[in-house]
Amino acid sequence: MEERSAEDAPAHDAPAHDAPGLRRAHSSLLPASGAWREGDPAGARKHVSLGDRPFALEGGGVLRGVHLAYETWGTLDAAASNAILVCHALTGDSHATGPLLPGHPTAGWWEGIIGPGRAIDTDRWFVVCVNVLGGCQGTTGPASPHPDDGRPWGSRFPVVSVRDWVRSQAHVADHLGVRRWHSVVGGSMGGMQALEWAVMHPDRVASIVPIATAVAASAQQIAWWSTGRRVIRMDPRWRGGDYYDAPAGEGPHESLSIARMVSQITFRSDDVFTRRFGREVVEPLDGFRMWQRFEVERYLEYHGDKLVRRFDANSYLLLTKAMDLHDLGRGRNGIDAAMARLTCPVLAVGVESDILYPLYQSQAIVEHARAAGLEARSVELDSPHGHDAFLIEHDQVGTPLSAFLDDVEHRHA
Repeated sequence: MEERSAEDAPAHDAPAHDAPGLRRAHSSLLPASGAWREGDPAGARKHVSLGDRPFALEGGGVLRGVHLAYETWGTLDAAASNAILVCHALTGDSHATGPLLPGHPTAGWWEGIIGPGRAIDTDRWFVVCVNVLGGCQGTTGPASPHPDDGRPWGSRFPVVSVRDWVRSQAHVADHLGVRRWHSVVGGSMGGMQALEWAVMHPDRVASIVPIATAVAASAQQIAWWSTGRRVIRMDPRWRGGDYYDAPAGEGPHESLSIARMVSQITFRSDDVFTRRFGREVVEPLDGFRMWQRFEVERYLEYHGDKLVRRFDANSYLLLTKAMDLHDLGRGRNGIDAAMARLTCPVLAVGVESDILYPLYQSQAIVEHARAAGLEARSVELDSPHGHDAFLIEHDQVGTPLSAFLDDVEHRHA
């Protein structure tokens, strides 16, 4: 999903490429990896280390020397009862709100929702956001140094799952002194984490807000994400996952950019693409040539190159694989049995125009929760923006979210 609204993004931002009229970032300007690396400015992120403790993964394998990057806003109250965990989506990170700073490639991805006086009011709530395990913005991932030799983990990094992310986030909660979250909130991949938190740690979650997500990845979602992974695997500059010593322009930037272009199509609706671009062209159709472009192509190229500057191809592989593996019912006798573990109220938010995580999947969350005897509410965003709507429609998201957080607080008063 797109962590910032793309509506105001320029169509291109770099010198001309070698093909006439094709204005993109020149390959020499694109890094082998956009990952945050040790020695880079820390920005607002903080770190907690698991030290020498091995971290066993759900699917097999063990990580050692794990560091978790997180950020906080607001103040934890004396009873540690006002903490909210915000879980980021695919290409997000711990910088959920705040300005562009050295060490942070973008401003906060949910700036319109988190902050003083906003829906998640940081004058009232203590807000935490953790970069997921296997990510590339401070938490241990493929670009991080391996404890054995100091070289990047690269191809040696094992597959992680949403459940692994939740277990790692529990270490951050312990470190901060948070025994129970007032709420766990997240959209898309973040919503998967919210659901898993409630299943895995029902005693540590007072409410959840899964947004534009599902109880299990569908076949079509797996199809979209696996296509992007195969594009990266076919790139000779991916080098089997060990490309971190490649100079700028020699990493798997082209394949990561294309994978992003594919996913960007799923983040928006047909109406938005048609209204914004129609059939407008970049290069005049004065005779047909293969690489003449429509404006929508240039838009996708821009977003592909933009991601390359701040993300990592291996992390893209790992995180989309974890999303495909997402299934609340796996090893738990099915979805209904898993949802029966929940003990907290649920606010599920869906988007009418979402083609990636269709509305029926959010409605199914509510149905499963109610079948388990839980209080569950459904909110439908009326927006043409598709999956990205929860990052754009701040009022539509913020009003019911704020009311839900209030209701949970009153229930526990």
